[in-house]
Amino acid sequence: MDTIASFFSFITTPVSWVIVQFHSLYGMIFGPDTGWAWGLSIVSLVVLIRICLIPLFVKQIKSTRNMQVLQPKMKAIQERYKNDKQRQSEEMMKLYKETGTNPLSSCLPILAQSPFFFALYHVLSSIASGKTVGVIDDQRLLDSARQAHIFGAPLAAKFMDSADKVASLNASLTDVRIVTAIMIVMMSASQFYTQRQLMTKNVDLTVKTPYMQQQKMLMYIFPLIFAVTGVNFPVGVLVYWLTTNVWTMGQQMYVINQNPTPGSKAQDQYLQRLLKTITTHSEVRSRRKRTIVQAIVAKGPDRNDNERKFVTSLAKAGLAAQPDGTVIKSDTAAAEAESGAAARRHQPKRQTKAKRQAAATPSGTDKPDQPKDSEAAGEPAKTSLQKGEPQDTASKPTGKPAAGSARQAKSGQRKGQQRPKHPSKK
Repeated sequence: MDTIASFFSFITTPVSWVIVQFHSLYGMIFGPDTGWAWGLSIVSLVVLIRICLIPLFVKQIKSTRNMQVLQPKMKAIQERYKNDKQRQSEEMMKLYKETGTNPLSSCLPILAQSPFFFALYHVLSSIASGKTVGVIDDQRLLDSARQAHIFGAPLAAKFMDSADKVASLNASLTDVRIVTAIMIVMMSASQFYTQRQLMTKNVDLTVKTPYMQQQKMLMYIFPLIFAVTGVNFPVGVLVYWLTTNVWTMGQQMYVINQNPTPGSKAQDQYLQRLLKTITTHSEVRSRRKRTIVQAIVAKGPDRNDNERKFVTSLAKAGLAAQPDGTVIKSDTAAAEAESGAAARRHQPKRQTKAKRQAAATPSGTDKPDQPKDSEAAGEPAKTSLQKGEPQDTASKPTGKPAAGSARQAKSGQRKGQQRPKHPSKK
């Protein structure tokens, strides 16, 4: 870790200067040698860095939206080349290139923070070793940073430090390990919750894309990385990462609630809240909400299920969304919505397979298992196996039998007209 941090030594001086400036401010409130003054200086450093990274965060959001727009095309590519994974990947890369979409844009804020993270690690490691670094070139300032404790743990102490090293910082090994363990667990839990919230609420799960697989993988990888490598981080670095994770979680919650991804569960919840507000006041009050309604109206038949549900609910309330994002009262929209609902309620019930086959059979066709007329009239059916009840092959005449008519077949003999015997057998 020290070797990696040395590559970012060029940014050590700016990072240490920012920490010292915030320390001079908080030192006047909490005292210059307290852990609160130094700890809040690190927290303020995180807030400053994250504010500077807001443009990257906006770019990340735009990239996420582009990925959602491309999902129907991605699904078509997956279905077309489902048996050729290599061609499928090539077509995906081609689509990304044509639309200018980068699936890895979600990692930009983390990559941008890496230099500051390693610079802070280098500063705190130097403080723990008693070496001046950056603008912390005063022995008094160095001793103040070494002796600063957060809940009994020095800022420069690590979970894996020996008891002698921790004792040199005027602390106990038990306090250091308890504080660092709690902070590592909180770091991992906050990272997992943030990523899980993104996957369960702010992603359209109807289409499987490489972006979704990437996010699902990060949901488990990052907490594992924090848990494994956190034991080698100083307490000050853990404060840095815990603060940035909490910031990311709050930022993500704001985006999910105010600007959800189309087709996601968060969009359905947002449109339900928007519908309640519109129906209560019979108008769209804010400009941002009018922009959202305007975008839904402009989509027309390309709306997703959440947006169609929103437009239908407006119509049932007697309101019609306009192309400019406003709504007007419309009895026609309510009548159309009610008639559409009634038509869906009165749709004929789907017949079973047996009934459909029975309807397709011609009326004049006799089925082998249908009863004959005699059985239908209540007469018992006669079979050739019943003794003493010979059956005629033809219906009996009403009058006397005609001359030369065939005799009734005896039991055991073949029914009907017999073939003449051969002259040699007479």
